Amino acid sequence: MISPRDRARGCLLGLAAGDALGAPAENLTPEEIRRRWGRLTEIEGGGTDDTEYAVFAASLLVRHGHGLTAADVAAAYRAEVIPGVTGPMRGAGFSELGTVEALRRGLEPPLTGLVHSHGWSDGLAMRAAPYGIFCPGDPAEAARLVEQDGLVSGSGEGIMGGRAVAGGVAAAMGGACPDEVVDAALSVVPPDSWTARNITRARDALEAGDPLHEAVVVRHYPWTDVAPEAVALAMAAFLAGNGEVEAAVTYGVGLGRDADTIGAIAGALAGASQGEDGVPARWAARIGPVTGKCLPVVAGRHVLDVADELAEGL
Repeated sequence: MISPRDRARGCLLGLAAGDALGAPAENLTPEEIRRRWGRLTEIEGGGTDDTEYAVFAASLLVRHGHGLTAADVAAAYRAEVIPGVTGPMRGAGFSELGTVEALRRGLEPPLTGLVHSHGWSDGLAMRAAPYGIFCPGDPAEAARLVEQDGLVSGSGEGIMGGRAVAGGVAAAMGGACPDEVVDAALSVVPPDSWTARNITRARDALEAGDPLHEAVVVRHYPWTDVAPEAVALAMAAFLAGNGEVEAAVTYGVGLGRDADTIGAIAGALAGASQGEDGVPARWAARIGPVTGKCLPVVAGRHVLDVADELAEGL
């Protein structure tokens, strides 16, 4: 029996490992990844904003619990994030940059997530795992909570992507098998949404042995942080690895595109499924406290300590 604390630690450790493993492959094609590494299996450096934002999201839940509102999230950005942005916000995604600017202008959610043109970003999906940890076995509540976060920085499909990841992690925290985890992710987004259609297409392509990129990738768009794409590819990687952390994460980062986010989501789902011992020891040894290079407020925090705080009382 895997305890909630063990699953929480596996989830955030898997997220951090997937983020770090995928970082050097971000924006590359699968062909270029194979040319450089064959199969990317070893962590070369640290993580990105994916891990730091997940730590920040977890801190919101620890403080506010199930009563978290979008106003609480906006207040935390103003009090803790914006004062630390004294120059370029290094490594931040488009939606978070747009949000900081909107908050500086005095706007409040949901306008802060609507005023910029990057509401579809995978910025919420990359940090959604803590909401699933906090709601083991309850995908609907995890999705409701993550939407409060999403209203500050995103809209539309960006929020749908976060809901899907939070719902999937919640199911994995409850011991669901991989297919059930993906079903749970689909259960908390509208069936006619771009997110739901892409997850379904990716699962169908995987089962048929068809190319995943042809099923879900938006090739004409210049950026890769499209939530319905990254979430669908991460769900496919989780299924391809049958819920095992190393298999899921290495498959996911090998898909390229927003490889760090795909790896982080796949790692979070698999880590919640397998627990801390499911994360390869050589990867776990490479995960140290976050540096705060994007969010200075979280500098020095370790994902295992954060997981323990989230799991307290579960």
